Formats: sequence, C-alpha cells, structure tokens
Amino acid sequence: MPTADTPVFETRLPLPDRRQGKVRDVYRVPAELGPDQVLIVATDRISAFDVVLPTPIPGKGRLLTEVSLGWFHFIRELDLVGDHLISTEPGDVPGLSPADRDILHGRMMLCRTVKVVPIECVARGYLAGSGWNEYRATGAVCGIELPEGLERCGRLPRNIFTPATKATEGHDENIDFSTATDIAGETLMERLRDLTLAIYDAAADFAAARGVILADTKFEFGHAIDFDDQPTGDLLICDEVLTPDSSRYWPAEEYESGREQASFDKQFVRNHLLELVEQGRWDKEPPGPPLPDAILERTIERYREAADRLFSLH
Repeated sequence: MPTADTPVFETRLPLPDRRQGKVRDVYRVPAELGPDQVLIVATDRISAFDVVLPTPIPGKGRLLTEVSLGWFHFIRELDLVGDHLISTEPGDVPGLSPADRDILHGRMMLCRTVKVVPIECVARGYLAGSGWNEYRATGAVCGIELPEGLERCGRLPRNIFTPATKATEGHDENIDFSTATDIAGETLMERLRDLTLAIYDAAADFAAARGVILADTKFEFGHAIDFDDQPTGDLLICDEVLTPDSSRYWPAEEYESGREQASFDKQFVRNHLLELVEQGRWDKEPPGPPLPDAILERTIERYREAADRLFSLH
C-alpha cells in the first residue's frame, strides 16, 4: 500500500487520453454537464538535459504543487487574469478508487480545459541561462538590444519579455516579439507581454521580501473551452506557475553578479550528471543514469527550502 512518502514515478489512472510529460501526467476528465476537464498530476520524476531520469525525487511533485497553489492564490489577488484551477481534492475526480485518490493527494490539480497559446511567455530580470548565451553571441535577447558590458547573472536595466516557441521535445526556442505576433497575433501577444511582466514584477517583489531572487520565469496562457470544445474569449493562466522547475530562484544572501548562482532547483542533479559526462560514464542520451541517495536528499532539500521561504509551507 503506497504511503504519503512513497515516490510516484508515474500514474496509470482509469481516465482517458493519458499524456505524459517530463514531470506531469495529464488526463481528460469527462464531465456530464459542461466541457471536459483536465487532471494534472505532478509526479516525482525529474529530468535533466532533456532526459527523464530513472530515479524519482520523493516528495518533489507535492512540493511543486504546493508552490504552484501558493502562487495561484497570489495571482488571483492581483486580479489581472483568471486561471484554470478548479480543485485540488482527489474526491472531486470521478471514477477513481480509494487507492487512486491516495496517490493523488497533494499532487493533483483538476483544471478547466484550455486551448493553449503556443508561446512560452518568459519574463527576465537577470541575464542568465539561454538569455546570457544569446547576449554573449549577439548583444541582444530575443531581439531586444541590451547595453554592452552586462555580466553573467547581472541585473538587467529593466525587466524584459522574451517569448519562446513551445517544444514537445527538447528545448524551447527563443524568438523575437515579431515572430511571436506572427504565430499568435499582435493584439493577443501585447496582452500576454503586459500580463507576463506585471505578474513577474509583483512576484519578484514578493520573493525579494522573503530573501529570494526571482531571476526569470515562464508562463503559459490559454483560452477556456466552451460546450462545443471551442475557445472562448476568457484568457487564463495555466499549467504550473512560478515553481522552481519553471523559474530561476536564487538565495539573495549568496547573490553575486558575474558568476553562476546557487539555485533552488535541480542544480545538484545537473552537477552530478556533468561529472558523469566528464568521466565518460554518460553521454546525455537516454536512458539516464540512476541518482545516488545523497543527490536525492540534497535536491529535495533545495525544493523544500524554496517552498519554506516563499510560503512557510513546512
């Protein structure tokens, strides 16, 4: 019998249209009255270098869900945009056994179905990750020209919106705003840009007051679906929001511009895997290597520290 501490690598629920991402299992939940809903389950899987590793991080899915829910509540108070969240109660999902519901406890979101805008909406306040690499090569990020002499992980002169295309596999691809408007339309992209930056600004201030730097984050938005499975005019923020898997968080007391930062995410996993690559023991191709217990423990502690600092969850 699984317990609350039993890691969940994957789920096999008696619901239709199961889809499996790197971390989440997604199901369609048929509704008797109204449009179908979506069940999103945060498993304990972890990926690195676009490879899902065979060793789950016990408790990671629950922590990610707790952080997402804290931020959904925060965003609702901003009153800028609606969201897709309906319930986090396993009892609200029809057709499941008690054992199924035990697995879902603390790691599920029952959500409105949305037609997702095919653009990752990224906000950056610091020059890190792919933004830093692009700046070094071109002096710009997603077509936004930046001053010379900026440092790695340095504070940007202003927060910027840097869209990306959503990839079903591999990395998302950074694009400029003009390309994004070609894909989704100018009016919609202007609204998404303004929403993304407004939420990021507020979230970064919230995090800063708790000793955490929110360096960048990405959001997904979509339109609600009506009875005929057609998108309505209701724009919603969806998927996970502002978790350590979709955001770059740094401890403020350790921050120093000009170098890579310690982060509240899977940094220990990446560092361990890079050591294996340097030793010729892994080639960054599936299957990924198993993770030792020490790496699991240090990684979940970083996720837990982020949750505790932001929302005092434990």
